[in-house]
Amino acid sequence: MKRILSLNNEGHIGYKFEYLLATLVMGMIFLALLVGCKKDPQISDEAKQSYSPTPLAIEKPFRFPDLVIPDDNPMTVEGVELGQMLFFDPILSLDNTISCSSCHRPENYFSDDMAISPGVNGGMTNRNAMPLINLMWAPSLNWDGSAESLEEQAITPVQHPQEMNLNWNEAINRLKNHSVYPDMFRKAFGDIEISQSYTIKAIAQYERTLISSNSKFDRFLRGEVELTDDEIDGYLIFNTEKGDCFHCHGVPEASLLLTDNDFHNNGLDSMFSDLGLGAITNDANDNGKFKTPTLRNIEFTAPYMHDGRFETLEEVIDFYSEEVKNSSTIDPLMKKLNQGGIGLTMEEKEDLIAFLKTFTDTSFAD
Repeated sequence: MKRILSLNNEGHIGYKFEYLLATLVMGMIFLALLVGCKKDPQISDEAKQSYSPTPLAIEKPFRFPDLVIPDDNPMTVEGVELGQMLFFDPILSLDNTISCSSCHRPENYFSDDMAISPGVNGGMTNRNAMPLINLMWAPSLNWDGSAESLEEQAITPVQHPQEMNLNWNEAINRLKNHSVYPDMFRKAFGDIEISQSYTIKAIAQYERTLISSNSKFDRFLRGEVELTDDEIDGYLIFNTEKGDCFHCHGVPEASLLLTDNDFHNNGLDSMFSDLGLGAITNDANDNGKFKTPTLRNIEFTAPYMHDGRFETLEEVIDFYSEEVKNSSTIDPLMKKLNQGGIGLTMEEKEDLIAFLKTFTDTSFAD
């Protein structure tokens, strides 16, 4: 409250007892109002009752699991609008140069075209930026599973010294003093006190809207288009022991997420400079295991793997075909380890890539 009451002390104070008494009473009223204001910075009950965000209905895509939306962060039009603005605003970085969208760009299908992404002051992140696709259904986030929800995940990048490197207290002060954000937060959450909790909830709401479900393969399953002969041959490689892709990226009847949302050591290295899941669980049996990324829009989310070591899909297929390495935690699903991989011919590699490109959803990045 910028101004509660102003007393006009002009005149002849002290000349009349009644005037002095009135002045003292007014002073006491002023003090009471001031103390009351400091104790309760919230909006009035009447204002709270008028708070009515607009529910945002999301339709479950064909052959997707049921929607996963936390009870304490329902989807609203106002919340998503706020989250989208925060996602693209560099206000949450130390030097106002980096936003969430700097590493998760729409033109790259909400991933990054660099192996590792730059942070503030010339710093570099440790891993490739995972694409933000269909994360509503992800039970854990990040390559190492270090976050269990989108709300939890959104906390770290802001304060991480190699990413946005901004103290959350300073981040909230910036938002409170912004010309637009206070009103947007009030409309989204019915509260004039901007907080870290509301900020990450808004970002999470926006990220839950990043749903990709209209690829050629989706339309094929819906009976809208046909696959080419090459794509069908690639499908057979993908979904049989020939290619072994389906174990981690399968397309079962109940789900088209194209990830098992699990962690695997897929044979990238014989020794680990990055422990992955093992660094989170402190279990040596998890060393070298990383989260299975979705294959949706894989055509446009290069480079690939947790460290971005492969620049093209051709390099990825060559690796799985001939370059898989043994290690102490290699996944049992890597069944053809003794021969270096699945051993595809050039034609089979081309067919498999043709099928992988059917996962591209051009409407997702619009």
